[in-house]
Amino acid sequence: MDDEPLFGELPEWSDVTPIPQYEGITPLAPIFYSAEYKDATDYFRGIVKTGEKSERVLRLTERLIRLNPAHYSAWQYRYQTLIAIGTPLKAELALTSELTKAFLKTYQVWHHRRLLVMALNDPLDELAFVEEALAIDAKNYHTWSYRQWLLAHFNRDEMWAGELAFVERLLEKDLRNNSAWHHRFFVVFERGSESGEEVVKNDLSFAKENISAAPNNASAWNYLRGILDHKHIPYSTQASFVKPYTRKSASGQEDVVDLEDPLPSKDAELPAPAAIEFLADIYEAEGKDGLSSATELWKSLANEHDTIRKKYWEYRIKEASQNA
Repeated sequence: MDDEPLFGELPEWSDVTPIPQYEGITPLAPIFYSAEYKDATDYFRGIVKTGEKSERVLRLTERLIRLNPAHYSAWQYRYQTLIAIGTPLKAELALTSELTKAFLKTYQVWHHRRLLVMALNDPLDELAFVEEALAIDAKNYHTWSYRQWLLAHFNRDEMWAGELAFVERLLEKDLRNNSAWHHRFFVVFERGSESGEEVVKNDLSFAKENISAAPNNASAWNYLRGILDHKHIPYSTQASFVKPYTRKSASGQEDVVDLEDPLPSKDAELPAPAAIEFLADIYEAEGKDGLSSATELWKSLANEHDTIRKKYWEYRIKEASQNA
């Protein structure tokens, strides 16, 4: 891009009067832009003032966006120009795919993409594109937000159909991908249709199986809590599952098989702080009868198993004793 001539050097732009950012003022602390960026923004302000919408405006806004992908006004004016001159939006979507992958963490590129897909009303290929984008950055907030918007906005059965398989592919690559866990919850419980008893049972099993494989994976524990909270199921229903994860070793349990409450894997690092916290919450919910047991567990977290959050556990102990 550095080899491209400035707009001020092109004869076809001689009819546009560029407008400097600091026209008529002397700022105390001016921002020093590159010559290329200053040239593009000066000419952009010039065409906005006249209201021009043309093919050359598209070339100008593309260069400006490549220089600064967060330039919201450039994106907005570009979209208005596309609509005004009847540019084929499929071609624009193809260009936006390149820009999206180059600027994944820029909100504006995803917003532009939304506008295009809504105008085209053809979202089916978008899920595959999102999966490609997640292969670049599997935890990018804007990418996940866009995928959920696609599903919720268009709400087509054929789009929802493969979502669980998609999430499980990502979790096979990285069990600790909290974004994938969050998306699974969105798909299973937040679509708007009531999740029945069998669905809840299956997802509880899914969470437990993953905890068994990696007991110190906070994402799976949070998912388990999320199901219980969403369905108003007491944590105490999971006590028999949780307790083996609060012990220092899984030895002596290898021959026990319980599909409902799978035990920690043989090479698990135990006890799992998330399990100790979970069990403490169960005891705390019992009121005064369970306060002593909960306090002992919080003390073990503060002094041994989760010392980085020592002050938090001490706060939990103090709060619980005051509320008893």
